[in-house]
Amino acid sequence: MWVIKNRKIFLAISALFVLGALFLIFIEGLKFGIEFTGGSLTEVAYTEGRPETEDIRNAIAPLSFGEFIVQPTEENGIFVKTRSLTEDERVSLIGALSLDGQKDVEEKSFTSIGPSVGKELKSKSTIALIIVVISIILFIAYTFRHVSKPVSSWKYGIIAIITLLHDVIIATGAFAVMGKLMGAEVDTLFVVAVLTILGLSINDTIVVFDRIRENINRKFSHDFKEVVGRSLDETYARSINTSLSTVIVLLALFFFGPESTKVFSMTMAIGMFFGTYSSVFLASPLLVTIEENQKQKED
Repeated sequence: MWVIKNRKIFLAISALFVLGALFLIFIEGLKFGIEFTGGSLTEVAYTEGRPETEDIRNAIAPLSFGEFIVQPTEENGIFVKTRSLTEDERVSLIGALSLDGQKDVEEKSFTSIGPSVGKELKSKSTIALIIVVISIILFIAYTFRHVSKPVSSWKYGIIAIITLLHDVIIATGAFAVMGKLMGAEVDTLFVVAVLTILGLSINDTIVVFDRIRENINRKFSHDFKEVVGRSLDETYARSINTSLSTVIVLLALFFFGPESTKVFSMTMAIGMFFGTYSSVFLASPLLVTIEENQKQKED
């Protein structure tokens, strides 16, 4: 019951995290990768050890490609993201990456994505997110269709969407910081991370809501706060333990995994952490708050 008794504190904490994340998103902004904006991605490997990243940037700068991003990958590899390059420009880039012949460099891949493809991918990603959110609302509305008192079934769906927005906004705010510090870009992996966060977070929330529904049907108490508090007592240990094991794996992937998955794993870990937090400390307190507001209006 201590969560329910201190619900105003937890709701305030969630609000502060969301506002802080929105502030970071608007101040730092989100960098979109070439999958969404179009451009060229060149991957090379150095056979005798990779030069310093700053030396590589200094070698590329005189080519006048405009803004570009250099990202180390694996032990001796490098990714270079630029605007769309012609064949002559690609050859010039490879020459620059070899530091004018001082380093042996092997071109592993060269990919160009046109603006139209990036626009289509952005549109499909947005549609995928909208479909997932609508599906979640419909699923919860159907699952809780027999629950009408003291809180209507459709309000469970609204609260679930609020918690999902809470989780995604905070994860995106953290991603904006990673964009500033680590050069993270919004790409298909980020979209996958967001969709996965949505799925895992709603799973925890539904587990709590389902236990609340069961305890309402058992009618062990007429006090809704007591029903919710008992439901949390019966479920929060499971939610925390499940999420904690997943977060540990994701953190291990971040610290010891390949460079290409670091941002993805950290985004997932943050989303999982706050997804569990919102299921316990946001969704249930919101239910109690709504029920109390309904009582006050009826009185």
